[in-house]
Amino acid sequence: MGVCTLRIDGTDIAVATGTTVLAAARQAGLRIPTLCQHDGISAVGACRLCVVEIEGHDRPMAACVTQATEGLQIRTNSPRLQEIRRTVVEMLFTEGNHVCAVCIANGDCELQDLAVAVGMDHSRLPYRFPQRSVDLSHPRFGLDHNRCVLCTRCVRVCDEVEGAHVWDVGWRGEHCRIIAGLDQPWGEVESCTHCGKCVQVCPTGALFPQGEP
Repeated sequence: MGVCTLRIDGTDIAVATGTTVLAAARQAGLRIPTLCQHDGISAVGACRLCVVEIEGHDRPMAACVTQATEGLQIRTNSPRLQEIRRTVVEMLFTEGNHVCAVCIANGDCELQDLAVAVGMDHSRLPYRFPQRSVDLSHPRFGLDHNRCVLCTRCVRVCDEVEGAHVWDVGWRGEHCRIIAGLDQPWGEVESCTHCGKCVQVCPTGALFPQGEP
């Protein structure tokens, strides 16, 4: 296996060829915020929180899906990137209905932690207050679309690890949402194995246990 050397925030790092920029940064002890990324499932670059600046590229690149190559010069925490990340977090809060005080994941929520990390103490964007439903048809788990940030972790872990492919992404634009089966109530999807992997990888309170089975 080959090795390449790149420079991240002024530090030279040698990593195996094929390593992502995100993994290289973590290897060097540098923290780049993520939301859609999760170890053990494929990377999709959906949340855009892990964007970094690469010399020679005009636009920021998602670190989780960008491979490290010889000679890359990377910045991970410039003022421009800080502003992008705060704006992304603000958009996630304002496009959904994230009321932390009454959320089951309050105190154990990655979106909440990110808001603190990027310095978001209020939103500069207007809240949309969309009308979204809650699906309690499953005997063990629930789905609250109000908390969903469309990270697709549930889709990927169900497909790639459990092999059931219960989840998918339906519709487009502001109507985009996670769907079970052929847009059925979750409890009616026969391919669901009730494993709970989707609940375990959900970064917010969108997927949650209803109680003891």
